[in-house]
Amino acid sequence: MNKFLTLLVLVTALFAKTTLAQTSISFKTYGHDDEVIYGMSGVSSFYFRMDPLVDMNSSKLVLYFEPSQALIKDLSYINIVIADKPVYSGRMTRDSIQRLVIPLNRSYLTDNGQFLKVQVKTLLTITDNKCKDLDNPAMWIKVKSNSYLSLVKGSGSLTNKVNISNSFESKTAIVYPSNPSLLDLKAVAWAYNKIKRSLAVSDLRVYAADKVPDSIRNYVMVGNLDLLPADKRSLITVTPQGGQGLIYLHKGSNTDSTSNRFRSVNSISAARQAFSNNEILFITGADDSGYDKAITALGNYNVLNSSFGNYLVINTADNDKAKNLSQQRTKLTFRDVGGVSNFMSGIGSLRSVYNFKNSDFSFTPKEVEMHFVGNYSGMSVNDRGFFNVYLNGMLISSEKLNESGKLNVTVAVNRYQHRKYNSLTAEFRFYPSNGNCLNSFLNFFGEIDVDKSYLESRNPFVNNTLSFYQYPEAFNEGGTRVVVSKNYTKYAAAAVGEVIYALNNNLNSNNFPVFAYSNEVTDADLKKYNVVALLDKDDPLMSKFPDAPIRFDRAFRIYSNEDNKPVYTLSDSVSNGLAQIFYGRGSNNAILVLTATGRDLAGAFLSASKAITEQLSTLNSNVAVSDVNDNKYLFNIDKTTDNIEYTDAKSGLARFWESYNLYVLLGILVLILLGFLYVRSRVQRSHDNMGE
Repeated sequence: MNKFLTLLVLVTALFAKTTLAQTSISFKTYGHDDEVIYGMSGVSSFYFRMDPLVDMNSSKLVLYFEPSQALIKDLSYINIVIADKPVYSGRMTRDSIQRLVIPLNRSYLTDNGQFLKVQVKTLLTITDNKCKDLDNPAMWIKVKSNSYLSLVKGSGSLTNKVNISNSFESKTAIVYPSNPSLLDLKAVAWAYNKIKRSLAVSDLRVYAADKVPDSIRNYVMVGNLDLLPADKRSLITVTPQGGQGLIYLHKGSNTDSTSNRFRSVNSISAARQAFSNNEILFITGADDSGYDKAITALGNYNVLNSSFGNYLVINTADNDKAKNLSQQRTKLTFRDVGGVSNFMSGIGSLRSVYNFKNSDFSFTPKEVEMHFVGNYSGMSVNDRGFFNVYLNGMLISSEKLNESGKLNVTVAVNRYQHRKYNSLTAEFRFYPSNGNCLNSFLNFFGEIDVDKSYLESRNPFVNNTLSFYQYPEAFNEGGTRVVVSKNYTKYAAAAVGEVIYALNNNLNSNNFPVFAYSNEVTDADLKKYNVVALLDKDDPLMSKFPDAPIRFDRAFRIYSNEDNKPVYTLSDSVSNGLAQIFYGRGSNNAILVLTATGRDLAGAFLSASKAITEQLSTLNSNVAVSDVNDNKYLFNIDKTTDNIEYTDAKSGLARFWESYNLYVLLGILVLILLGFLYVRSRVQRSHDNMGE
């Protein structure tokens, strides 16, 4: 009996040890919603970034999918391909929601060991007649977003795989000194840019050193070495010399509680730190000169991506050599925008998708020309084939395929058809002749040459006023200055990070602004350079912007141009951020001014900086008002019109009348009514007396 109890204890302990670090991360958390695969033969691909501490050999993929109810399940198949290798093939069952469990191993990772590529391929049947099934809309399966990866944390030896080059992806926050300098602000901005460009996350947090929550345990800390908190400075075992910068990765011990044997995370932030070990990545230097070199290195991805150790001492740093594309980016190949060679075969719809931004070009294009070059199997007699082009879900071109097998198609769109962020879909659609359907079922193929196909911007979009539709590419030409009110430095860190990310979230990624306090900016600077200013609304520099659409140091109200009704009134009851973009007094230099009010100034600045980068920006919006509750309002304010009113310019009597005129009028009506009743009663009494 004792032996049995001992064995039971050992098994229980072993099981607890095995399940201690298991973490489930759903497809939805990774950014994949329900994915529908259409057609007789279709495929969808999913990419997942893997933490270096994950033990792939003990992890698994759990896939849920929902097949169309119209399918003949015994004649419909699903195939799972990982790292371009088939790992599972099988018939579908009769269950409405089906589940597959696929064991993983380290050989499934990409060559750099950072990504897991999963493909789901289908071969579906409805009538057991391929010719009839070709274009049946009921042929689909849905890969569910609650599918997940069950990942197991590896042994402590895997911590050796964590280094500077791959540590940014696990960071969830940036910490800066409580009283930041311009260098600290610059360090936050470039660290923010690096993390967000790596993962495009939306939940990256920025904290002052005295306000870091206890739950934050994997972050970037910036600051001059001598000014770091003593307990954090003691973690750095490398001492830089005068003029040297230092990037240092401290890897602490894991503090996971044994109560978390199974974890299911539901945010990118939680997923990114599910396997981390209290890491702190320090960006610092022996002095201001060295600190600045470390910050400069943050903007050079060639340096960071090749830093495979735990620390990097920087003696010299230069971002000029990081420029690897022509400044005049008017023509981009499909490979430039992330396209890859995709050999497609089958019948029905065969699609490739390419994404591009207006800011990938040197300027906001008025027109974009799309040129497609490729090959396909030539059409036989009575075959039907088309090449279709969709932009943001809209069909913009359809060309008939012929016997040549050569694709050479050009499509141009105007400024009303493309957006700030665009999705371009190229589709081969092929149907064989009815008499030869079965024999030619897999004979058709199509492929787009991503090196010869290109996007070309035509005719820069030029307007008398700048708009957020032209941001950030309006800052691509010429030098840029980031200007901050000195008393607002501690509130501007996250917003400046968002601005630097926006200015560099393109193919060139080489906009390295100079940082300055607002009282250091000269009139010559305002005429010569592009300027991004984060200001106190009462900053004297505001008076140097006579072309700003709105005076934010005064209370204002915005009216509709159509019916002259108020559409927005500024209120300090909620923390508001205001962004406005306009031309400076120089040669078309761009000016962006962000201001904030209320208690949460940092949140107001950040909300304004995010609002102006979103797809909702229109061709004419030049003023954006946002608050910390994610409410956003975009306006086109023309100084020559009267759709803005400064309410503080009115006299006290005028403001009283505007606020209480209805009550005053109601009171007057009541007095008139009472007076009428009084007079009427007196007259009636006089008549009664005369009658007596």
